[in-house]
Parts: sequence; C-alpha cells; structure tokens
Amino acid sequence: SLGIAHTRWATHGIPSEVNAHPHLSDEIAVVHNGIIENHEILRAELQGQGYGFISDTDSEVIAHLIHACYQRAQNLALAVKQAVARLEGAYALAVIHTGSPDELVGTRHGSPLVLGVGIEENFLASDPLALRQVTDRFIYLEEGDVVTLSARGYHITDMDDRPAKRQVVSLSDRADQADKGGYRHYMLKEIYQQPEVLEATLQGRVSNQHVLPEAFGEQAPALLKQVECVHIIACGTSYHAGLVARYWFESWAGIPCQVEVASEYRYRTVVVPDNTLFVSISQSGETADTLAALKAARQQGYLASLTICNVANSSLVRESDLALMTQAGPEIGVASTKAFTTQLVALQLLGITLARYRGKLSGAKERELVEALHQLPALCQQVLALDARIEHTFESFADKHHALFLGRGVQYPIALEGALKLKEISYIHAEAYPSGELKHGPLALVDADMPVIAVAPNDDLLEKLKSNLHEVQARGGRLYVFADAAAGFHSQDGVTVLEIPHVPPSVEAIIYTLPLQLLAYHVAVLKGTDVDQPRNLAKSVTVE
Repeated sequence: SLGIAHTRWATHGIPSEVNAHPHLSDEIAVVHNGIIENHEILRAELQGQGYGFISDTDSEVIAHLIHACYQRAQNLALAVKQAVARLEGAYALAVIHTGSPDELVGTRHGSPLVLGVGIEENFLASDPLALRQVTDRFIYLEEGDVVTLSARGYHITDMDDRPAKRQVVSLSDRADQADKGGYRHYMLKEIYQQPEVLEATLQGRVSNQHVLPEAFGEQAPALLKQVECVHIIACGTSYHAGLVARYWFESWAGIPCQVEVASEYRYRTVVVPDNTLFVSISQSGETADTLAALKAARQQGYLASLTICNVANSSLVRESDLALMTQAGPEIGVASTKAFTTQLVALQLLGITLARYRGKLSGAKERELVEALHQLPALCQQVLALDARIEHTFESFADKHHALFLGRGVQYPIALEGALKLKEISYIHAEAYPSGELKHGPLALVDADMPVIAVAPNDDLLEKLKSNLHEVQARGGRLYVFADAAAGFHSQDGVTVLEIPHVPPSVEAIIYTLPLQLLAYHVAVLKGTDVDQPRNLAKSVTVE
C-alpha cells in the first residue's frame, strides 16, 4: 500500500479544502513543502498548454508540470527531474502515479526531506520526528537528490543524476518522548522537562569545572583560539537566545558580538571583520532563513561557521564547520521552551570557551560560571514550584487584549521572549521594551487596562528598574513583578510581586525565562486556545 499526505502551512492561497494537498494532474499526485518563486510564469505557460487550475497554490503548478514532462518521458523519476529543473525556489516533493501504484518519488531543494528506512516499508517526511513511531533509521537527503522508493527498497540519485549512497543514521531518542507523558499539553511537559534537559546539555561538555572545547568539534580548539568577533544569526526564539548571548560574549570575553535576524541578514551589505565566527541558532536545524543566511555567509569571508542546534544530522549541522548539540530531546509544542533554555546553556559554554582563549577568564572565574550552570536543575525546580501561584495570579489576563513586558540589560531579551510566548499561544498582543525606553513612547500606552510585567533580578540595574516601574505606578498601570527575593519588592495596591529564589547572576536570564513560560501557558489555557499548535504557526519554519 502507498499514500501521500501533507499538513499544509499556507503560503499561497488561504487554508481551504481546494488548496489542500495532494494536488492532482490526471494520474499524477503531488505533495509539496516550500515556495515556488516562478509559479506565475509557469502557471501562464501551462494554461497556454491547456492545463486548468482549481487552486490558488504554487504547488498545483508542480503537479501539472510533472504531468507535462511525464507525457514525454513516460518515467516518473525522469519526469520529476525534468520538472524540478524548471522550478525556482524551495521544495520538498513526494510524487505518485496511478500507473506505478507501488512507487513513490521524492526530491528536495532548499526544504528538508528525510527517508525513513523500515522493514519491508519505507517513508518520506520533512522531519524525522514525524516517523519516530515507525522507525529509528533515517537518511537525510541532500540538495538535488531524487529518491525512488517502494516497500521493498529505495534508489537515490544525486543532482548530477549519478547513483548516490547516503548514510543511514540511527536516532537514539525514544519514541515515547513524543508522548505527552500525562501532562495536559506538550508545552507544559516541555516546561517541566527543563531541569533534566539542561543537565543533559552539560553532560560531556564540562570536566573538573572547565568547559571542553572539543565539544564543539575536532577543529574547535584551533579555530576558536582565532576568534576576534562573533556574528549570531537566528529567527524567533533562537534570535532572543542570541541577544542574551551577546551580553555574555562581550562581558566575559571582551569580544564584539553582532546579532541578526536571519531573514534580514541576507539582504544587506554585511561587514565581516577578520577572524569573525558565524554562529547560527536553530531548534530544528532546518529553518529556511537561517540556512539561507549560512549559505550567503560562505561568500563573506568568515573564519568558520558554528551552529547551536537540537537535531543531529539536520541541514545546519551538516553544513556548518562546528556544532554543539543541545540535548532538549523532541520539542513538539510550537512555542519553544526547553529548546530555548538549552540554547542559552550551549551559548554560555561557547562564551566561556572564547573568554578563556582570549585570556579574559581566570580559572577561578570559569569554575564559578560552570558551578552556576550545574546549579540550574535545582534552581529550575524551585521556580517550577511556583506554578500554582503563577496560574492563580494571572487568571485575570484571560480578559486582557494587550500586555507590556519590561527588562533591563540581559533581562531585556528575556522580556522579548516572554512577550513572544504570550502572543504566540494566547493571541494577546504583547510588546517588550527595555524599561529605560518607557518615557520614549511606550508610557503613552500605560493605563489601568494595560498590564505591565517586569523581570527584576537583584543586579546592578535594579535601582534604575525600580525608578522605571514607579513611572508605571504613577500612571495607574497594573504591575506584575518577577523579583529576586532580596530585591526589596513588596506587593501593594496595583503591584503584584512573585518572588524568585536568589540565583547566581550568570544564570539569571535562564531562570527568569521559566515563570514567563508558565504565565503564557496558563493564560492560553484559560482563553481556550490551541496551546501546542497555535493558529497560523508551524514548529519547523522551512519556508522563507
């Protein structure tokens, strides 16, 4: 038996039955992930040949184009190769023909495609996680590969039409990691997994309170010793992780660090100083904009590329010079939680390594930083113990339409992440600002109906933050403050304080993330939204 299906993330045409995959052209059926940039030209050409279109999608163009090629080739794999040679853009395709009921043809360019190898059964998917219930053996197809598979076997050719032998990779993650494990939602499970996955991300990367540079790859010691500047490229939550890391790299290593949104990086003139390390961050390793940025970076003269990623053998890992894998395990919820905090741990390991190589970090200071990392699991447990109180405190948010998040210094990116989580899963419009920017515009929004959430560790910027929060109070704003137990905040009329246990300064950004995740989760549950699969969003963003 054979079949194809696709969970569509709409790019061309609204989500509707007529735009849903598979798309058909007589005896040809196609599912497609990606974006075809020249679809309008091809559509006009095919209409001129008599093909009729029933959908608004770019994907239907592919079905008709393959059909036209099949009329000449009379061979499905050959027809697919001829058709994709005309396509501009990104695609991962699965194609079947009624005349070959046991044969499936797949190919990829710019979008991921993985072959799942079973026993008398084989599969294609965009992500191995989709197939973990049926196999633990995978082949990651390379750019331009065309695979023909049946239940009995598979045959792969490369972009030059030569037979290709690709490595079969066995994944060790247990299939049951994709279960909810008794939790109401995957997101809540993944929030509660953070103590164990943070510890797992440290395992094998530190020894005797020192970071092991070999954890980044065999070439890492030689390359990282040369680094004089860092450019971090990422999207969404991973971008926020990069913003946090900038504070660490500049403070600990005295190294200039620039953080870019991947979709913007490609379209401006980038000045790359000598010995600059290109760092990409991605949970999936298949984020289209980040991959495109990495490809563009190869022409920019970087010293080397390094990726922080959660999926071994993903495109980013395969195409980067160095890699450090986070050990978050499968993350099912669209809103990233444990992947974010493990990225922060991995970035700390990189920051510590760079600082040591640049002679900016004493042995005692490195031991202090590593010891703080080892405390993370226990500190996370203390914050998770506040879950019930956080749920009760934010019950009123179900009726809110807007929220403002504030932070200073390294906590500003955490405020950004808190606002993103709330808007992603509760659909409440939320913004984040450095608290010092309040008087430069955002203060105009503050009134009794605009809740303001602040993160207030007991650091050097605490007194300035307090002054900013007094400005909110003076204008009738409703304040919610996640504060260090020693910060001197007290609940009063219009101010609710949730005390966070005192933590080492170097891990404050990681710890203060957790209560904001719980805030967003409980508000979304109260509003009745789809917590794990919020509208209009996808887990792995494989289109630009």
